[in-house]
Amino acid sequence: MSLRSSLPLVPASFFGIALGTLGLGLAWRTAARVWALSPTVGEVVLALAAAVWAVVTLLYAAKWLLAHAQALAELEHPVQSCFIGLAPVTCLLVALAAAPYSRGLGIAAFSLGASGTVAFAVYHAGRLWMGGLEASSTTPVLYLPTAAGGFVIAIAAGGFGWQDWGRLAFGAGLLSWLAIESVLLHRLYTGPALPAALRPTLGIQLAPPSVAALAYLNVGPGAPDVFALALIGYAVLQGLLLLRLLPWIMVEPFAPSYWAFSFGAAALAGAVARLAERNGAGAIAHLAPWLFIAANLLVLLLTVRTLVLLVMGKLFPVRAASIAETARVSL
Repeated sequence: MSLRSSLPLVPASFFGIALGTLGLGLAWRTAARVWALSPTVGEVVLALAAAVWAVVTLLYAAKWLLAHAQALAELEHPVQSCFIGLAPVTCLLVALAAAPYSRGLGIAAFSLGASGTVAFAVYHAGRLWMGGLEASSTTPVLYLPTAAGGFVIAIAAGGFGWQDWGRLAFGAGLLSWLAIESVLLHRLYTGPALPAALRPTLGIQLAPPSVAALAYLNVGPGAPDVFALALIGYAVLQGLLLLRLLPWIMVEPFAPSYWAFSFGAAALAGAVARLAERNGAGAIAHLAPWLFIAANLLVLLLTVRTLVLLVMGKLFPVRAASIAETARVSL
């Protein structure tokens, strides 16, 4: 059997697995300080997440080398292409994970991730500006290249002490989020229901306010001011809406697409833990522990279900599947 035929064709959406676990590991760093938890847990989660990121990155790079047609089809797909932006975004979180051990390595990873995030966001958004996107392809994945990219650059830049650069990125992410959300909600309210295979992407809806709150705390004044609390409030609302929609979303069997819920939950847990660290009273003090526990349970459940798929040989899309079928499985 040749290497070309034996390697799995990893969809770009698999970077979401690393994204969620990296986000949870970083949330643990804050939680360990706030609630006197073992810092070892967070570092183990980050190490495992970095290993997942490395494997997915290598397999995705191999896809471009050994299955170029499939990789190019993914780049041109109106929904799948957005997930490609997660490749450099996860690199930014790896930079934060590595920084306490090697600032030089962290800066190198940040430079690679930030430049890749900006380059892909400009390329992808420019393609959308030329028009032609069908309403059926208007899903929360549109947030990933620009909104998620801008917010995560801001988080990482703030982590390295570059607040001014982080504020620029925060502005790009914030205004991109608000613009896209108006288009998306109009589609959800007035268009036909999302196909069952695309419904798990609604989990991404939790991410923008949660990641925005974390980014704001990293590059803003850091106090639990009205804007920070408002972002948390909107994130909690999105979480409640998703809970209400879970029976409708989960008509499809479990697939890696359900990791779309993970990064928003992890970022929300990290943001409220950061607020609790700076002001241990009020509403946040009551919410923070429960949101942190919920994020851990969610990522644990997703991990167990993903490992079950891996053991059963059902994690990766079937190589012989058509592009349309591959899209359905990976999303």
